[in-house]
Order: sequence, then structure tokens, then C-alpha cells
Amino acid sequence: MELKPQPIQWIWKEFQALTVLELYELLQLRQQIFILEQTCLYPDIDGEDFFHHHLLAYSDKKLAGYLRVIPPKYHVKNLVAIGRVVVNSAFRGQGIARKMMLQGIDFCHKNYPNFNIHVSAQQYLEGFYQSLGFKTGSDMYLEDDIPHVAMEINTNSQSTHTTK
Repeated sequence: MELKPQPIQWIWKEFQALTVLELYELLQLRQQIFILEQTCLYPDIDGEDFFHHHLLAYSDKKLAGYLRVIPPKYHVKNLVAIGRVVVNSAFRGQGIARKMMLQGIDFCHKNYPNFNIHVSAQQYLEGFYQSLGFKTGSDMYLEDDIPHVAMEINTNSQSTHTTK
């Protein structure tokens, strides 16, 4: 018997508003995927989380996905950025990454309407980000020994997405 995907509960929080359990879960998920699954030793706990907006995606009380939005004043190029996009392996194939990114894009449009949105995308996901409206703006570069490309959405040419 196949289980029906549960509805997603979207929760936006500033760092200071995260509960200890939420913080533990999001750091555990990031570690599981970015460090263990991708076998990449890098400082995921980078001291930046304090200043970012955090989106937690819960399904049936389990953390299914996560991303963070970096405000322009904390971004090196004065852009708003979406980063640390991650989906729990148990929830992949349900469209959560797309829905989560649309949530992130809408958040950026509403809170930072005059700033382009930047992602440092793993190169193998370039097509996924292009399908969301991002344009590739760099050649491939290595970030923590993983091929990446810089991508952006020009907020002046994008309409607000529907995130149902």
C-alpha cells in the first residue's frame, strides 16, 4: 500500500525565534545531506544563520526540507540570496524542493523587492533553477570541491509565484 504524501506546513522564522528542537533538526538535516550524503567536509555551521530567515518544511511532524534567505546587507554582493536548500531523502520525489524554492522566491519578492535573488547552485541542479526563472551568471566554479554556478533572478522582470 502506497502512502499518500502529507500536506506541507511552511514555517518562516528568524534565528532567535527557532526552538532548540527546530535548530537541532535543521542542523541535523543539513549535516546529513551536505556533509554525509555528499561526502563533503566543510563548515556548514558558518556563523551566518544568526542573520538569516529560515524556512522549515514539515510533513507529518518531520522536517522534510529547509532553506535560508540571506538579506542583502549580509551578502557579499548586496543581493538577497537563497541558500542551504535541502530536502530530507525520505521526502524526495514529491516536489518539495520546487514548492520550497517558490516559497523562498515569494519571500524575497515581498521582503526585498528591489534586489535580485542569487543562488550558488550545484551545477547538476542548474536546469532545476532555470525552470524557476534563474539565469546562469557564471562559469562553473568549485565550492567545497563541488561544481557550482552562480544564478540570479531579476526581481523587476519576475511576477510573484503561487505557492499552493
